[in-house]
Amino acid sequence: MSKVQQQENSSVSQQDAEYMFVAERVSKSFPGVQALNKVSLKIRPGMVHALMGENGAGKSTMMKIVAGIYIPNEGQLYFKGQPIVLKSPRDALGKGIAMIHQELNLLAYMTVAENIWIGREPRNMLGLIDHGQLFAQTHALLSKLGIDIDPEVELGSLSIANRQMVEIAKAVSFNSDLLIMDEPTSAITEKEVEHLFRIIAQLKAEGKAIIYITHKMDEVFQIADDISIFRDGHHIVTKTASEFDHNSLITAMVGRELSQVFPKEDVPIGDIALSVKNLGLKGVFNDVSFDVHYGEILGVAGLMGSGRTEVMESLFGINPAKEGEIRFDGRQLKIKSPADAIRSGMALLTEDRKKTGLFLSLSVGENMQIASLPDHCNMGFVKQSEVDELCHQMVGKLKVKTPGLDEIIENLSGGNQQKVLIARWLLNHPKVLILDEPTRGVDVGAKAEIHKLITQLAKQGVAIIMISSELPEVLGMSDRVMVMHEGKVGGILSRAEATQERILALASGM
Repeated sequence: MSKVQQQENSSVSQQDAEYMFVAERVSKSFPGVQALNKVSLKIRPGMVHALMGENGAGKSTMMKIVAGIYIPNEGQLYFKGQPIVLKSPRDALGKGIAMIHQELNLLAYMTVAENIWIGREPRNMLGLIDHGQLFAQTHALLSKLGIDIDPEVELGSLSIANRQMVEIAKAVSFNSDLLIMDEPTSAITEKEVEHLFRIIAQLKAEGKAIIYITHKMDEVFQIADDISIFRDGHHIVTKTASEFDHNSLITAMVGRELSQVFPKEDVPIGDIALSVKNLGLKGVFNDVSFDVHYGEILGVAGLMGSGRTEVMESLFGINPAKEGEIRFDGRQLKIKSPADAIRSGMALLTEDRKKTGLFLSLSVGENMQIASLPDHCNMGFVKQSEVDELCHQMVGKLKVKTPGLDEIIENLSGGNQQKVLIARWLLNHPKVLILDEPTRGVDVGAKAEIHKLITQLAKQGVAIIMISSELPEVLGMSDRVMVMHEGKVGGILSRAEATQERILALASGM
């Protein structure tokens, strides 16, 4: 190395000595997509650095480079003042960098302890796993974090929220100095969010640096010290959190002002589309009754485990109810399978797009058209050009960011995958559309677009049932709100009656 290069490296490390991690002019491309373009980022120790931007902005790509999952095409990384090259997640962990992924990377058939310490299990003198020590150190870790989960239970028996807490504990177990959290609150309750924030405060006090990716604006202003904005693969700006407000943050993220995140309009409410009376499924929910009208948006709120998702999946024939009555347009229905529901004019956007919505190995076009192909057949043959044209129209209408219909859907961002699933059901022209967490993991720009679409569908007379864990979304979009509590309907509120306090009271059984 020349003296000039040594001087340059020395000046870089001196200039950035206050930072734990520095990325300089990092670029990453995939076939047909420039995911990152000369992006720079600086992370301070003992701070929470929020990374904000729309889906496809490059946030997750950047974090996968920091975590050693992707190798950049160009650019340099520095950790604690020293240049580093990360070729694998093991390299990153060895340096002291760990990542909590948006999509959980855990094994359902193994115990909580085995998931946390996989590949690092304590061994006895014979070289075999010392399960006593394994469970003891897991109990100590979970106790330190205040997580009340039995280390010996199978992970598959836990709720999604508790699995997320195990994922967090696993990342903390590496005692890393830099911890990346990608949408860590997307599947946990408000109570568990508060718990996570206490863990983050504890890590900050220990001098750890946290990179935090979320689409939830309130969380950012609650815990972030610094905020960086990414847009279309570029780093736009980094400021302290106090230098932003909600409007300036949204404008920086989307490059324009969003006048209405919840564009609710009053539209004429029609006749009853779907009527449910005394619906029950033993051990899951019971005595559930409600109506939804054409042109109405019926919001469904409730805490995790309240039965809201299970009721809607039952209506759609995934796990049919054993008791009660379902009427569609006044006629009684027996829905024994999703095919029965689809034929009746119903559609369901599921809560977990990766597990129950997408065919990850198939293309965007195949995922979009799969439910409507029977409507475009002639003598047993699919009229493919007709189907492709409709799919292209949906890509434009929903602003899906994809190189084309042939792109494998797994390569799209979470928000764009969600738009493809919505397009799938719109191609079926449903009369009743059930949306379970329609904007989970979706950026603020795409969220506004989806809300606008929901409003347009209501204006067209579609009856919409919308489950959401975000109370501002429920309050902003619903004509009425049905609140679930422990498998029963806690109450149904008109738009005028619905407040955050009243919904939470009903959801808590008060």
